[in-house]
Amino acid sequence: MADSVFRAEGLGKSYPGVRANDDVSFEVRAGEIHALLGENGAGKSTLVKTFYGLVRPDEGRMVFEGQPYAPHDPRAARAAGVAMVFQHFSLFDALTVAENIALGMEDPPPRRDLSRRIAQVSRDYGLPLDPARRVANLSAGERQRVEILRCLLQNPRLLIMDEPTSVLTPQEAELLFATLRQLADHGTAILYISHKLQEIRAHCDRATILRHGRVVASLDPREATAGELASLMVGGTLRVVDRSGRAPGAVVLEVRGLAARPVTREGTTLSDVGFALRAGEVLGIGGVAGNGQEELLAALSGETLTPVGTVLMEGADLSRASPEARRAAGLLAAPEDRLGHAAVPEMSLAENTLLTGATRHSLSPRGMVDRAAATGFAERIIEAFDVRTPGPQAAAGALSGGNLQKFVIGREVLGSPRVLVVNQPTWGVDAGAAAAIRQALLDLARGGAGVVVISQDLDELLELSDRFAALNEGRLSDPLPTEGLTLERIGLMLGGAHGMEAAHVA
Repeated sequence: MADSVFRAEGLGKSYPGVRANDDVSFEVRAGEIHALLGENGAGKSTLVKTFYGLVRPDEGRMVFEGQPYAPHDPRAARAAGVAMVFQHFSLFDALTVAENIALGMEDPPPRRDLSRRIAQVSRDYGLPLDPARRVANLSAGERQRVEILRCLLQNPRLLIMDEPTSVLTPQEAELLFATLRQLADHGTAILYISHKLQEIRAHCDRATILRHGRVVASLDPREATAGELASLMVGGTLRVVDRSGRAPGAVVLEVRGLAARPVTREGTTLSDVGFALRAGEVLGIGGVAGNGQEELLAALSGETLTPVGTVLMEGADLSRASPEARRAAGLLAAPEDRLGHAAVPEMSLAENTLLTGATRHSLSPRGMVDRAAATGFAERIIEAFDVRTPGPQAAAGALSGGNLQKFVIGREVLGSPRVLVVNQPTWGVDAGAAAAIRQALLDLARGGAGVVVISQDLDELLELSDRFAALNEGRLSDPLPTEGLTLERIGLMLGGAHGMEAAHVA
C-alpha cells in the first residue's frame, strides 16, 4: 500500500442552518488519483476549501505527510505542498501566460528564467504552451494548462482538481488525464472532483463518496457501474429520463440570417444563423467553448440587439425587442454564467426571482415589488427543483453551484415559456440533479413549448434533442435529426463542416 500523503480525521463544519461536513474521514495516497464524489450540496466544496486553507473546520484534524496540518490561508497550504486548480479560472486575459503564472508565485524568478521553466515543465508533462502568448487568445483547454502549470511549478505533493474537464473537448480531456497519470506515476497524490461518472470509472484509482456531508462509501470506482455510483451519491435509484409523449407541432420560433457582435473582446461574431423550432421540440446546439454560444443566447434573449437578421416568435417580429418584451411574449433564457449573470450573488433567492419573473408572475405590480409574491415564487422553485437551501431569504451566493443552477433553471421553467433557450443547463451539476433538470426540459417540451439547449456535453444533447446543430466560429450548421447521428458525423459538424445536406425544418 502506498504511503498516505493526506488524511482527514473527523472533519466537521457547520453554517447557519446547514451541516456542510459531518465527521469526514478519508486519506489520499501517494501516486493515486482519488475521486471525491457527491451531489451538489453534499459538502465537497467546503471540504476541499478546508484542505486549501480557505475554510477552518469546526471539528477534527488533518495530517499532511505525517505532520499535523491546519493551513490558515492558501499561501500556507501552498507552502506545505498543496496546490489546487479551481473550476473557474483565475487568469487575466490581458497578460501573457508567464505573467499570469508569476502573479501566482510567492517569489517569482526573472521573467526569462520563468519562461524557460514553463517551457521545460510543459514539455515534461505533455502540456504544450507558449509562455509569451496572451491568455485572451487561449482556448479553454489551454487556459486550464496555465492553471496546472502554475501548480506544477510549486512541486506539489497533493494536487486538488475541481471539475477540470467541464469546459474541455474530449481530446483536451484525454491530454489532461495523460498528464495526471504521469504526475501520479511520479508520486503526486491527486484529489479529483467531478460529476462525470464514466470519466471517474475510467481514470481514478479510488473514490470517496459524500452524501449530506458524511462519507457513505470508499471504493474502487472501476469495480462499480455508473448507476451504482450514482445511487450511492443520491441514496436511492437514479431516475431515468423519460422522452416519451412529445409530438412536434407548429413553428414557434424562426430565426433568419442572424448576425451579432461578440459579447466580449475575445468573443465570436455570429454570422448568418438561422433555424426553425417547433412546439414540443428540443433543438440541441453543440460546439467547443468559445464558438459563439454566449453570443447566440444573448441575441435570442434580446440582451444583444442584432442589427442584422430576424427573430419571429409565433409570427410576431421580436428582432429589435428588449429582453423584457421577449419575456412578456414567452421567450425566456437561462445563461451559462449562473452567478453574476443569471443571479446576483448578494441578493436573496426571493429577490433574484425579480430578475426575469417580474412580468410573467406579476411580482412588481404598478412598479412596486410584491415581496410576498416574490417569496412565494422562490418557495415554489425551491420545492419543485429540490434546491438545498435554508429558505428563500438565503443569498444566491451562499448556494452550491449545482443548487443555484437548479434554482436558475427552475425560475425559467416555472415561467411557463413558449420558448426556452438554455446554455449549459447541467454544467457542474451532479448526476441526480442533472437528470432532474433534463427531465424538466423534456416535460416543458411535452407541454408544447419549444426548447433550445446549447451545451458542450454531447451525451446530454443526444439524450435530449430531436435535432442537432453545431456552432463553429459563429456559424450554425443545418440541424439534423439526432436519431441515427454518428459521433463521426457530429465531429465533422463541430469542426465546421457546414452546408450539410439536411434542410431546415419549416
